[in-house]
Amino acid sequence: MIEQILEFIKQYKKNKSAVVGFIIVVMLLLTAIFAPLIAPYLPDNQDLANRLIPPIWDVKGVSGHILGTDDFGRDLFSRVIFGSRISLMVGAISVGISLSFGLLMGIFAAYFGKKTDLIIMRIVDIMLAIPAILLAIVIVSILGPSLFSAMTAIGIVGIPVYARIVRSSVLAEREKEYVVASRINGSSNLRLMFKVILPNCASPIIVQATMGFASAVLEAAGLSFLGLGAQPPTPEWGSMLSNSLEFITTAPWMIFYPGLAIFLTVLSFNLMGDGLMDVLDPKLKDK
Repeated sequence: MIEQILEFIKQYKKNKSAVVGFIIVVMLLLTAIFAPLIAPYLPDNQDLANRLIPPIWDVKGVSGHILGTDDFGRDLFSRVIFGSRISLMVGAISVGISLSFGLLMGIFAAYFGKKTDLIIMRIVDIMLAIPAILLAIVIVSILGPSLFSAMTAIGIVGIPVYARIVRSSVLAEREKEYVVASRINGSSNLRLMFKVILPNCASPIIVQATMGFASAVLEAAGLSFLGLGAQPPTPEWGSMLSNSLEFITTAPWMIFYPGLAIFLTVLSFNLMGDGLMDVLDPKLKDK
């Protein structure tokens, strides 16, 4: 086991961009965990006497606000720091919903086949026929604008992708010799599905979950930007962008830093996913 982990690390380190992505992800996680210790102010603290102060390097003297303040005098650095908690939480919960339901749908469709496969995959096809952002907006409109609704919508929209990946992986594994041997030894269907077949399908699922995390963060920011996700004064990056539009010329830093945070988060998870794909996909490793 230890040798496998060391070999994994060795292979992963060969992809320099993936290492950079991993470092950024670790920094984001630490930032989210220790946000109260890092942020100099509470994210909702208002100071109207110091509203729209530029970043510290744009003014003479020390203002105490590294990234400046917004239209309510709230410290932008603190809001971006606390926003990392929300974005990572959205990504984790959304991917958890997508993966849980997609995994069950995919493995049942592939293992039992016939009518079960037909029904499940037609449901998946219908969901895939609707543009993801449109389906997410419809779900949020039904549930009502909120961060919870956004997470639920993003999770539901992502189910078909995981269902198809799991289904194709299980189809490739279910007739192999080790599965047949386990079936002959009297293993139940549940044991065959979840303890025999599924562990051998983990690689593409892990890669997709990493990529899906980046997509979930971006989609959550998009819904919040449209006013359908996190509601003010929640320090969510997409919501911060939306509330800053009218100050794009007078206070561009209000848009730049939340946008930069979204960019770095999405980029880092995509880079990390690329690295995992290189290591976990045997076809790519042999090239």
